[in-house]
Amino acid sequence: MTEDNVCNESTFNRIYTEHGRSIWGFIYYKCGDSAQADDLVQEAFIKLWQNCAKVTSQKAKSFLYTVANNTFLNEVAHKKVVLKHAKLQPDSVNNQSPQFVLEEKEYLQKIEKAIENLTEAQRTAFLMNRIDGKKYAEIAEILGISVKAVEKRMSQALASLRKEIENL
Repeated sequence: MTEDNVCNESTFNRIYTEHGRSIWGFIYYKCGDSAQADDLVQEAFIKLWQNCAKVTSQKAKSFLYTVANNTFLNEVAHKKVVLKHAKLQPDSVNNQSPQFVLEEKEYLQKIEKAIENLTEAQRTAFLMNRIDGKKYAEIAEILGISVKAVEKRMSQALASLRKEIENL
């Protein structure tokens, strides 16, 4: 039982080694910020350690993904409030050339538009497959959906991205 117990340091380290990187990738695809992904993964493992007596090693992966995702969703809700207040403040002074600033804004708007048009579900499945190299079955297991649902999300994401790329 000690080997199966998440409170055992070697078991906890094994879980971290096996799942830490994939959880980080999952969260990074949702938030797009490596520092935030680092923080969310760390928070998930802290909560796993705090609840180690309640979580078996077989359930640890699911627990970590759920905690990381829920923490991310809580931060998104908080950021909405922060962004609402940030929009009310005047723009800061920029020392770069006006042409560079204009080109940068146009480029960012095009990228943001393409990303905005993907749903969170599509974006997550697409990035996990194309960037992380995960197979549809792995994505389905991580997200808790069927392989057919992953296939549908990928198909929709690719169609949407093709349409957006044509317009760029």
